[in-house]
Amino acid sequence: MRYPRVLSIAGSDSGGGAGIQADLKTFSALGCYGTTAITAITAQNTCGVTAIHAVPVDVLKAQIEAVLSDIGTDALKIGMLHSPEVVEVVTWAIRHFEIKKVVLDPVMVSANGDPLITPETVDVLVRELFPLATVITPNLDEAALLLQRPLSDRPALEAATRDLLALGAPAVLLKGAHLPGEHILDIFAAQGDDANRWLRMEGARIASRNIHGSGCTLSSAIAAHLALGLSLPQAVGAGRDYILKAIAAGATVQTGQGQGPVNHGHAPVAMQTRN
Repeated sequence: MRYPRVLSIAGSDSGGGAGIQADLKTFSALGCYGTTAITAITAQNTCGVTAIHAVPVDVLKAQIEAVLSDIGTDALKIGMLHSPEVVEVVTWAIRHFEIKKVVLDPVMVSANGDPLITPETVDVLVRELFPLATVITPNLDEAALLLQRPLSDRPALEAATRDLLALGAPAVLLKGAHLPGEHILDIFAAQGDDANRWLRMEGARIASRNIHGSGCTLSSAIAAHLALGLSLPQAVGAGRDYILKAIAAGATVQTGQGQGPVNHGHAPVAMQTRN
């Protein structure tokens, strides 16, 4: 017997709302065993980031090898990768350890719209990692950076989804929460002509300032559900359901003085086992 395993390769959030910390909380809440390889250490709270220290690439590679050579993984979640060298290490790991279920959250833009990685890194990320991912999960700002054009309305979402697929990703979940309005539209699309490979998911916007780490949490929830054996469309739907309920459950809670976290533990399930 063993647990469903999910590895997160991402940065650390000392405030606990995003990054590695959010990933581990999500894996645990969904009944999976989480492992980590940390790309960067941040000094961070609900008000912002005050310092970032990149983990040396050889140490990152050692973390990945230590986990995968012993524990292994059933799915991989990838967060912010800040340099071409880091992207290359992650690309090597996916190929070397033959990881088949990969959720890539291309963290490229800060909450205030500032780019977090260089154009060179974006190019390497698209060229090397997009084809190896099972699904990429950009928000509107990240998609705009990838496509080098503003995305300001709903019709732009569908066109952007098609263009992101054209960059080489097998599947895309484009998150539309940054658009104004009372309802949020997310679009999932995958390569191919199957009708189930194009899904429009819409719902009422939840009034809450506590959405720090929601993107990390969603991508981690999708990875966890893939590790549990769901198909990709099922995992996307289940992951989206989890994050919406986590936002709603944490909407009235104050954690810190700024943008607080979602409630990762709103409905925890026991750790699963399988043969």
